[in-house]
Amino acid sequence: MEEFMIPCLNKQIFGIDCPGCGAQRAFMLVFQGEFNAAFKMFPAVYSLIVLISFLIVNLFVKFKNDWLLKIGLIIFNAVIIIAAYIYKMNHFFN
Repeated sequence: MEEFMIPCLNKQIFGIDCPGCGAQRAFMLVFQGEFNAAFKMFPAVYSLIVLISFLIVNLFVKFKNDWLLKIGLIIFNAVIIIAAYIYKMNHFFN
């Protein structure tokens, strides 16, 4: 299945991972049942699943102040992605 994955342009050009590197492989690992490996590959995989699921449900079911939950989930995911990227880059250059 990896032959159908989109390559990271940032990694091909600059040789370093982007903040989203590993997301595709992590989602594939979740679907294969490798939950721990998916988290190690891309820590935001589960919070992104929650966000995407909420966005899909919210297309059909409207909640009061749903935009607050959307913003909260987006910020939560951004913090996880940025923190994981900083952690990965600190270990990459050491």
